[in-house]
Amino acid sequence: MPSFEPGHVVKVPFPYTDRATRQRRPALVVSVARLAEDHGLLWVLMITSAENRRWPDDIEITALAQAGLPAASVIRPAKIATIESRDAEPLGRIGVAVLAKVRSHLARTLGLS
Repeated sequence: MPSFEPGHVVKVPFPYTDRATRQRRPALVVSVARLAEDHGLLWVLMITSAENRRWPDDIEITALAQAGLPAASVIRPAKIATIESRDAEPLGRIGVAVLAKVRSHLARTLGLS
């Protein structure tokens, strides 16, 4: 089973907030590998098409090929989920500058800064 770190882009069954179904979609790993090793879980943020209605905190993904994404996309930090790590398929990774923006946003949102 692959090991995932913060900044990895994966394809996972991401849950909807308004219904009981899940859709396989790209997501950004924000948890350290230890969570998967100890509990078999990943914390991930939704990645969605940049063509969708933007949310104020969306973060643009600038290096699409590196992330393994076929179209302009954004990370949506407001949509976080816990996923079983065995369901994650590796796609790529985001760059360090974008990961720094994500970490900064999460720290503010969680009251850690």
